[in-house]
Amino acid sequence: MPEPTAGPAQTRTELAALRPDLVAAYDAALPGAQAAIMRRLRLALDREPLPGITDKSDNFSQATDPVALAEHLWPGTGFVTELANSVANLALALANAAPRSDGTGEGPDALGRLEQSLVDGHPLHPCCRTRAGMTVADVLAYAPEHRPVIRLRRLRVPADRWYGTGMPILYAHPWQAPRLQARYPWLTSAGVTRPVRPLMSLRTVAPVSGGPHIKTAVDVQMTSAVRTVSPAAVHNGPILSAMLQKITADLPIDILAETAAGAVITEHGPDRRLAHLIRQAPTLGPGETAVPLGVLATSPALIRRAGDPYPLMERLGRVLFAPLARVLERGVALEAHGQNTLLVMRDGQPQRVLYRDLGGVRVHTGRIDAGDLTGDLPTGDLHELRAKLAAAAFGAVATQLIGAVDAEPDKLWQTLAAAMRADPSADTEALLTEPLPVKATTAMRLAADPLHDIWTYQQNPMAA
Repeated sequence: MPEPTAGPAQTRTELAALRPDLVAAYDAALPGAQAAIMRRLRLALDREPLPGITDKSDNFSQATDPVALAEHLWPGTGFVTELANSVANLALALANAAPRSDGTGEGPDALGRLEQSLVDGHPLHPCCRTRAGMTVADVLAYAPEHRPVIRLRRLRVPADRWYGTGMPILYAHPWQAPRLQARYPWLTSAGVTRPVRPLMSLRTVAPVSGGPHIKTAVDVQMTSAVRTVSPAAVHNGPILSAMLQKITADLPIDILAETAAGAVITEHGPDRRLAHLIRQAPTLGPGETAVPLGVLATSPALIRRAGDPYPLMERLGRVLFAPLARVLERGVALEAHGQNTLLVMRDGQPQRVLYRDLGGVRVHTGRIDAGDLTGDLPTGDLHELRAKLAAAAFGAVATQLIGAVDAEPDKLWQTLAAAMRADPSADTEALLTEPLPVKATTAMRLAADPLHDIWTYQQNPMAA
């Protein structure tokens, strides 16, 4: 039987039956995948508060197999299984990679094709390609790095079991739908959608012919979480969208609003496993392209098109980072990481920002009226808001971008800091001088409560 959450050896066995044409490429890619995951794991060992690690001077420089090292350090843990799956899926992605897009495509399918060209996954997380619960056949069929085009299932829901807006029709991922119908036979088929392309997050899709994007629930562990849609997200999406569109109206940040959402009511109430969100698609003008930050940071061709890295960083400071600080001053911390933040480019230069996926934001109840928002979005803790923004925007995105260009890192950081100081907000100096928070993703996976944020801190490279 196919093995869900397969490691390198089992992946090779299943691949030999499914895609024998990829076996040689998989074998060739495996050492590179191990090295890439090992780099992420060493980074975690160096800076995160990990169980059993008391001597940070031991950098495990002789280790080459991250799975073997994890089994030595944390034997029998689920993290070891996840890490093995991450190595295998990264090798599979490298083996089946297509030529990278240069980001110059046009039409409604251009963004989907660009996002599916990304192979590496999360830049810091050792479990960057985890697909826990999926078989190798599932990964090939549904993971964006394998460039599938699929159709969502439309499931008709009894009216008294529907929570949310719109008609009682659930948009279900084709991996999820048969599992839901087996458990709840009163969910009946209402057909399928037109062809859609999975985006970077796998469970969010964009119609090939254009139209709103749909975020589905998929009971699969990817990096740090099982990717379901909470009742709070169903409730908050349209409310928060309107709030953010209002406070960003004078900034170069366009919010891709969550216009409708729904969930099926089961014995658990509105059920996060049976839910969806509908989100606006980007609207682009002539000559414009939308590029996720995570794609930009891993695309030498896109970076070369932008020209001299110092003017590029100065422009990013004005178009992206300073406006994020302005939104924070107005009461909302956007979790602007490489997957949910897109640059609108023209002639290789950033013009404005598109922000999507609102579940990770935080709203400061002392700076703005949080209204009817529920769940963990509202907070009175300013430190939490600054950490949410700084960890994603500076600890992840800026660090990755600066590491990707051929220039002096210190000078690039100071160029970014100068651009932000030229348009200061109430939080600018704190963001530029306080220790830089970084989410301790490996420590979180090894913790008893893996969903509780754990932070580590490093010297702020923008501090004067």
